[in-house]
Amino acid sequence: MYYLVGKAAIYARVSTKDQSLEHQIEACAKYCEANGLEYDIFQEKISGAKDTRPELDRLLQAIRRGEYERVVVWKLDRLGRSVPHLVQIVQEFRNKGVGLTVVTMGMDTTTPEGRFLFMILAAVGELEREFTRERTAKRLEYLKKKGVRLGRPPGSKDKKPRRKSGYYLRWSKNKK
Repeated sequence: MYYLVGKAAIYARVSTKDQSLEHQIEACAKYCEANGLEYDIFQEKISGAKDTRPELDRLLQAIRRGEYERVVVWKLDRLGRSVPHLVQIVQEFRNKGVGLTVVTMGMDTTTPEGRFLFMILAAVGELEREFTRERTAKRLEYLKKKGVRLGRPPGSKDKKPRRKSGYYLRWSKNKK
């Protein structure tokens, strides 16, 4: 077994607030420790479909400053769900001499095989996301046809008519 050198950034993400990041961070930290890498952790609870995420943006800024030689993620879909976005991120890593390691697959983009595997897995991740989106849309359509009320339940704000005085005041100020 060989040891890597340098500093790594662990990126962990879940989509919802009630999900836990612990297992991702633990697996990535174990990988870094086994390979003699110092590491910092970037973690967030936000959808992977979003191209801009606060912690990912902070990680990318740190990479642009040359602070890391490797980014370690638990699974590829934690980094992003769309192929163009993943390719853009990994290309930026490559331009800065930063490798990407996916712990669950043993994938390393510093090798030709790793880059090839990355492209295949990125496409599969996007396909999975599209299937999920399609299933959700079909389920919502089915529920609408059954007459199920969708959306936020009516609350106290919906029981009385809204005041329009604020609107009229702004309208009259803008008219002057």
